[in-house]
Amino acid sequence: MLWLVLVLLLMLVVLTVTAIAVYNGLVTARNRYHNAFAQIDVQLTRRYDLIPNLVKVAERYMTHERETLEAVIAARHQAVGSLRQLAADPGNAQAVQRLAQSEQGVAGALGRLFALSESYPDLKANQTMMQLSEELVSTENRVAYARQAFNDAVLAYNNQREVFPNNLIAGRFGFGPAESLSIEMPQKREAVSIAFS
Repeated sequence: MLWLVLVLLLMLVVLTVTAIAVYNGLVTARNRYHNAFAQIDVQLTRRYDLIPNLVKVAERYMTHERETLEAVIAARHQAVGSLRQLAADPGNAQAVQRLAQSEQGVAGALGRLFALSESYPDLKANQTMMQLSEELVSTENRVAYARQAFNDAVLAYNNQREVFPNNLIAGRFGFGPAESLSIEMPQKREAVSIAFS
């Protein structure tokens, strides 16, 4: 009879230790993707801070393009709001989707601004505009790396919460699925056309 009590006690200890290890692993994985999002937040904030300066420089030269400049600022404003919402809860799937849509709007508005700037040689030659454009491109690369790190952390977290026996504990303690950040850029999907003269 004593051996039965010892076996039951041992099983209880093993189950308790396993549950604690699984719970701690889920918390660690969730914290990793929250930290990875914080890196996106830093880079996107840097990007959003560059946009008003870019618009100020462009305003001096693009007097007839007020609508485009206002569209860039409006897209930036919407993206900043979406970023703040997601920063409050990086696990919120709807906030992730709103940020992705806002980022598409910013990319589209900036694309139109840069396309129009081609018509203004003085603007293209402006040293401040070139520097801001270079910083923006550098920041875009940092955002892409940070987004990849976030998506990798989200994948690891989702995998960890879905495997057995973790899924039993994840469901009981509110570890919901996390959403990866995917920003569709339609212009990048278009085939490049090459014309030979």
